[in-house]
Amino acid sequence: MEVMVVDDEQDVQFLFEQRFRRELRQNQISLYFTLSAEEALEQLRSNPSNSLSLILTDINMPGMNGLTLLKIIKENYPTLKVFVITAYEDEQNYLTAKRYGADGFITKPIEFNKLKEKILNS
Repeated sequence: MEVMVVDDEQDVQFLFEQRFRRELRQNQISLYFTLSAEEALEQLRSNPSNSLSLILTDINMPGMNGLTLLKIIKENYPTLKVFVITAYEDEQNYLTAKRYGADGFITKPIEFNKLKEKILNS
């Protein structure tokens, strides 16, 4: 399963690689990282035959936020699953994410055991 993580914080890559170390070694999952929503869209557009299964996107990022990214992805790649990640339990963000078609909503700090289960069972 190929997963793209979209987050403007560079240390997220190290954290995900550590938490998914076993799954990465066993080739259960491949992780790709972008630092912005714009970069994520560029990656999607430049690889039309992409075998990407899931995008995990933070909501709060400079430039385009994760909710706008979600909306664009669902309009252009409707079968691609998107989980939205936020540091805030904000009912409005949750409702907007659901309205835009989010397949999952995750709050920080991320409970990686639950996230792994969601990813591997999606």
